[in-house]
Amino acid sequence: MMTFDEVVQRGDWRPIYGCPGRFVLRGVSPHTDIFELLGSEIEVQKFDRSNAKDTVFVARLDDGGLISYSRPDGTWVHTLCTPEGFDRKIRQLEIMFQ
Repeated sequence: MMTFDEVVQRGDWRPIYGCPGRFVLRGVSPHTDIFELLGSEIEVQKFDRSNAKDTVFVARLDDGGLISYSRPDGTWVHTLCTPEGFDRKIRQLEIMFQ
């Protein structure tokens, strides 16, 4: 399984203001999807949530997770989370893993 540190090395992650333990990816094309970012090394689950305006893609890491949002215009927003930030956001999105 991929680690938080391995994903950190794949981009320029900036802290999300007011959201401890979560970071947003900067400096890549907004059309870079989660599969281009992570490769085929990790399982990604897709969720359509009524409490999220975009389609949510989630990948668990050994020590946290990646939550990516696919917008209708084809752009993506990627957020990397520590274990605490990941758990908090997953609960907020009401995501139940299979």
